[in-house]
Amino acid sequence: MGRKLRFATLALMAVAAGVYLNNTSLLAPHREGKPVLLAHRGMAQRFDERDLKNDTCTATRMLPPTHDYLENTLRSMRASFEAGADVVELDVHPTTDGEFAVFHDWTVDCRTDGQGVTREQSMAKLRMLDIGYGYTADGSKTFPFRGKGIGMMPTLSEVLATFPDKQLLINVKSRDPGEGEKLAAVLNALPAARRGMIMVYGGDEPIDMIRRLTLGVRTISRAAIQSCLIRYMGYGWTGLVPTACRNAMLLVPINVAPWLWGWPDRFLNRMANVNSAVFVLGPYSGGKFSSGIDTPEAFARLPQGYSGGIWTNEIEAIAKIAGKSKD
Repeated sequence: MGRKLRFATLALMAVAAGVYLNNTSLLAPHREGKPVLLAHRGMAQRFDERDLKNDTCTATRMLPPTHDYLENTLRSMRASFEAGADVVELDVHPTTDGEFAVFHDWTVDCRTDGQGVTREQSMAKLRMLDIGYGYTADGSKTFPFRGKGIGMMPTLSEVLATFPDKQLLINVKSRDPGEGEKLAAVLNALPAARRGMIMVYGGDEPIDMIRRLTLGVRTISRAAIQSCLIRYMGYGWTGLVPTACRNAMLLVPINVAPWLWGWPDRFLNRMANVNSAVFVLGPYSGGKFSSGIDTPEAFARLPQGYSGGIWTNEIEAIAKIAGKSKD
């Protein structure tokens, strides 16, 4: 019995050693270079993020502005790239006249001087709206951007034409598979090299459609990211990468990352080998994904020498910390 116990112990030690060697980041090649910075909504006005709900009008909760950029505009995107962003995130909605409007909200009531569901309007009508109309930082006493955002809502086609060589992340706001089919048609009309610089995330149904209809575009949805991370934590120690993690854009909360086999370098290498890009968010809490890596304290939680992706709402501040500011 003693001999069997010793044999079993040695076998377990050998397995443990194999798992360690297969997953330790100490033995993995380290990708040199600076982090890849993703500017969420471009250069945008920040707002009080406490107790947010799906229908919260964040424009009325704006913090005192430190700049005059409005999210999801060409001007905002250009400023983000100039500040050091490698990728800019933008939101889209299909319009009744066949375009994709670049705008965050499901309705135009909060930020603009218009009313109604965004996708139920024509681009011609949306173009007439003042997208800075609803922003206030003092309880509606003043509206510093009112009258300054008329005609500034762009189309996706304009974004693609304005930034032909830049990386973009497109957010599909609906769960309509038909929207995924329409967006897939737009993406498939682009050269293969250009498609490779675009990522798409959003509702499960449209993202599934895009994933099936397009080649070279990395995607992710809530169901896919949960499937990817849960399965990877379950058997990623083998070196196998779940299907949901392949050809994907992965969002990893910073408090979940240490639980991923091989974090950081071996994990990043495994994902790169299956054409997936990894971006770290702020902590996952209360069943919700966080906003981003937006402060020096959050940035300090990243591994030393981290060269993967970072999702941020504060591109100017984080670009300076990461050594990517162009100032």
